[in-house]
Amino acid sequence: MQIIKKINTSAALALDKNGHEVVVMGKGVGFPSVPYELDDLSKIERTFYDVDPRYLGMIAELSPSIVMACADIADQTEIELGCRLNPNLPFTLADHVQFAAERLKKGVNLTTPIAYDIRHLYPKETAMADTALQMLQEQAGLKLPDNEAINIAMHFINAEAESGDMHSLMLSMQIIAEINSIVERSLNITLDKDSYNYSRFAMHLRYLIQRLQAGVQTDNISKSLLHTLMRDYPSIYACALKVVKYLEDTFGWGCSNDEMVYLIMHIQRVYEREQK
Repeated sequence: MQIIKKINTSAALALDKNGHEVVVMGKGVGFPSVPYELDDLSKIERTFYDVDPRYLGMIAELSPSIVMACADIADQTEIELGCRLNPNLPFTLADHVQFAAERLKKGVNLTTPIAYDIRHLYPKETAMADTALQMLQEQAGLKLPDNEAINIAMHFINAEAESGDMHSLMLSMQIIAEINSIVERSLNITLDKDSYNYSRFAMHLRYLIQRLQAGVQTDNISKSLLHTLMRDYPSIYACALKVVKYLEDTFGWGCSNDEMVYLIMHIQRVYEREQK
């Protein structure tokens, strides 16, 4: 197998014997100078086909143990649901899990307002998400709160075959486009729509719109946390206020403290990555 591009020391882009591109993971596979021929295939622990090239930069930032656990979770989920899932799921899920772990270290444990609805409408996905939490603890030593199961279930739902109401989809796209404009004007940046960084931001916005449309929000986060974010990220907070005002003026949707905190964190994240 020929290794053609380094992702990090434990991951690389390779060509299989048929000339197909594949992401390989294993200790040290990305360490030698590329390109090179990897003769000892026992060094490869996992292979991933049909990975979106946009995600290669993001993969470099992920913990290998979390990716491996999420790959096993994706495999098991396909078996349990009896359907083919998006091949990028191991990485998008790993990215979410790693971000959730970072949030917990900062003392931010966000509830999911539509938890009951998800458990009721998607029982198989949520049951598998509960199992995923156990697998993450066993394989990656990562203990996440039980409410993270709903967020994981939403990743499974998103990874299933594309379907849904076209009108709602078009409305969501229009709203996201307007929020993008607000963020770009407010922070004087240009969002890279082809990057995974942006894709992750847009995914959060889609979930936010779904919750606002359904009218299901909670307000469990202490105001002190919101005040801390306001103080630490004044320009991001000002930007988030403009987004909230647009949603309220246009659709009559008000955002709770929970949604405001999450919005600030995601805008800060996309802003920070675009600056880099």
